[in-house]
Amino acid sequence: MKNFYFIFLLILTNSLLAQTSYLHCGELIDMKSNRVQKEMTVIVEDERIKSIEKGYSNVPDSAIQIDLKDKSVMPGFMDMHIHIEHESNPNRYLAKFTQNKADVALGAVKYCNRTLLAGFTTVRDLGGTGVNVSLRKAITKGEIIGPRIYTAEKSLATTGGHADPSNGVRDDLKGDPGPKEGVINSVEDAYKAVRQRYKNGADCIKITATGGVLSVAKDGQGPQFTVNEVKAVVDAAKDYGYVTAAHAHGAEGMKRAVLGGIHSIEHGTKMTEEIMDLMIEKGTYYVPTISAGKFVAEKAKKPGYYPAIIVPKALEIGPMIQATFEKAYKRGVKIAFGTDAGVSPHGDNALEFGFMTEVGMSNFEALKSATVNAADLMNISDDLGTIEKGKLADIIALDGNPLDDISATSRVSFVMKDGIVFKSKN
Repeated sequence: MKNFYFIFLLILTNSLLAQTSYLHCGELIDMKSNRVQKEMTVIVEDERIKSIEKGYSNVPDSAIQIDLKDKSVMPGFMDMHIHIEHESNPNRYLAKFTQNKADVALGAVKYCNRTLLAGFTTVRDLGGTGVNVSLRKAITKGEIIGPRIYTAEKSLATTGGHADPSNGVRDDLKGDPGPKEGVINSVEDAYKAVRQRYKNGADCIKITATGGVLSVAKDGQGPQFTVNEVKAVVDAAKDYGYVTAAHAHGAEGMKRAVLGGIHSIEHGTKMTEEIMDLMIEKGTYYVPTISAGKFVAEKAKKPGYYPAIIVPKALEIGPMIQATFEKAYKRGVKIAFGTDAGVSPHGDNALEFGFMTEVGMSNFEALKSATVNAADLMNISDDLGTIEKGKLADIIALDGNPLDDISATSRVSFVMKDGIVFKSKN
């Protein structure tokens, strides 16, 4: 509670006392280059970066001075795969029968808070109940504290597929979900489902191209969309300027998604070299979510944590993701950072950096995946991804240099989003 009031005091102080801030940065990693610039000043006016100057510039009486001289300063991190509404626990499958949307929303406020304070100023939420849209609106209005959210609202599935909301329930509750509920079985359904997501307030589109680990269904990797259905989703999404993503574990469904024009493959567990080369050819991004793989593999060994039908899937698929990531990275597939937080704990997102670098990715490339590459994937590079004049002032400071020690990404001591300070240990 003390931390909660401190954050609001920081916001109030920034908004009432000044609209210009001078950040004196001991080390600046602007992500335009892979080098560190020493003793720099970043000047922020309102929500944008006004200029970047060498040395510690004099601060006018009308501006705020922020002392980050003993910190490494860089753009806010971006996580391209989270589920902000929930977090894994043994009661999650029961909760959908006992929680109202208001319960989900109130519970999710702390996940939004944790994510932002961990240095993740922008996230892509890839599926929930629709509460994610309300959370985005509340954050944008300043009613709650959290990252900038781009949400898919409800993931698109096929009947009985991963993200069919009626999976695992008794017969009289199953019904026959259709495009309105995010379930499609034809090209026509695909168009209607995407248009419904637009109507519901989504910012992007996600499909579940294969079976999944945590759905209450036996198949965790078989294909669940045709190429034509994928293409219809992508074409419909293009009409609204939406970026598309495909959950995929098995190779065939993954290949169909890439051939259909999907913008990113999520998880990619059984990705083959053929698919890697196809992704390179088409410019498809890979969002690995190693954190989730490790989490489900660990929890599947705990009796009762998951329903029995999920356990063998988690034990098989979970441990494979890191090795697939290593192969895809070394082959040249474009990588964007994503954790699947919500499956793994919110606020621990930065652990993914360590999982990526321990199998060969350089520290700079790992940081790039969560800044420059993530912005490129979402078509928001004009505003985010680097510290440059004119871009939004999403700026974080770390205790330690992450180019030397990647664990510094978990030691975030300062967070600014849209020019407002949400965390400071000064």
